[in-house]
Amino acid sequence: QVQLVESGGGSVQAGGSLSLSCAASEYTSNFRCMGWFRQAPENQRERVAVIDRSGKITYADSVKGRFTISKDNAKSTLYLQMNSLKPEDTAMYYCAADRALFNCAVGPGGYVYWGQGIQVTVSS
Repeated sequence: QVQLVESGGGSVQAGGSLSLSCAASEYTSNFRCMGWFRQAPENQRERVAVIDRSGKITYADSVKGRFTISKDNAKSTLYLQMNSLKPEDTAMYYCAADRALFNCAVGPGGYVYWGQGIQVTVSS
């Protein structure tokens, strides 16, 4: 059974930085798609950033230029570096993975494996 375990996160003031990590129980290269999603209270879960096996990356418009997704296949770990954080970035952040055959899904429904989530809080 695939396990994804997030770490990092916490609380920071606006303008600050945080780094998230997601340790996978198998090689990250086994997944065609891996990504970070977030969900704020009373909001739907939304994509933050996705990276495919070839290294192709897509970001939500709201985080472009501020967040960076990366992965280390040797360490089976996915990362999200978050800079210039804003209060509206406050949410539970989830790591996700899928063995999709084709293009990586934008929406959360396209991912089978999920971490338990980790809280990120940005104060003004």
